[in-house]
Order: sequence, then structure tokens, then C-alpha cells
Amino acid sequence: QVQLVESGGGLVQAGGSLRLSCAASGSIASINAMGWYRQPPGKQRELVAAITSSSGGSTKYADSGKGRFTISRDNGKNTVYLQMNSLKPEDTAVYYCAADRIIITSTPSTVDYWGKGTLVTVSS
Repeated sequence: QVQLVESGGGLVQAGGSLRLSCAASGSIASINAMGWYRQPPGKQRELVAAITSSSGGSTKYADSGKGRFTISRDNGKNTVYLQMNSLKPEDTAVYYCAADRIIITSTPSTVDYWGKGTLVTVSS
């Protein structure tokens, strides 16, 4: 079992920045990739960004966050971060940390482990 705990969400004005953190515990040796999904109000959950645990830390981003969001990791702390800049009202969502034994994909149903989410609200 793997437990994921998110932090860093909150209320921010449009154009501002937030950094989300996700701390993993439990059977962390089984994790090969981690990432972030988000679920806006009334919409489906969607991929934001992903990073591998292997050397090099390969990353991928959804089009919605490219150029504004950056995913990073600190393996020593078993923590993944999502730096979000130039936030827009449409970024308002519950942001979920995810971990997988193989890889994070664009399909939420493939995720092995989920955090409980942290709410990000961007005001206009």
C-alpha cells in the first residue's frame, strides 16, 4: 500500500502562483511514476503532469499546463511537486496526486494510488 498526501492548495488571484506538494509513504519502492491530475467543478478528472522515478526524471504535460506548470521530484523526501505559474480561473479544480507501479497516463482509471486531493481556487 502507498499513501499520498497533498498540500499547498488554496486561494490565489489570477496571474499568481502556487506550489503543490505530494508526500508518499508506505511501499514506495513499488512506485515507478508519479503525477498530478485535476478535476474542475462539474468536469471529469484530467491529467496535468507526470514524472518517472527512474534516472533522468522524464516528464510530460497536458497542453493546459505547458509553459506554465512544472513537475519535479525529491526522491530523498519521497515527494513530488507541481509549480503552477500564471494561474487562470479555469485552473480552479481539486488537484490529485497519483502514483503508479508502471507509468502515469492520460487515463485516470489506470492509476494505482490516489491522494485525497487539495483544492486550488483561482479568482478573477
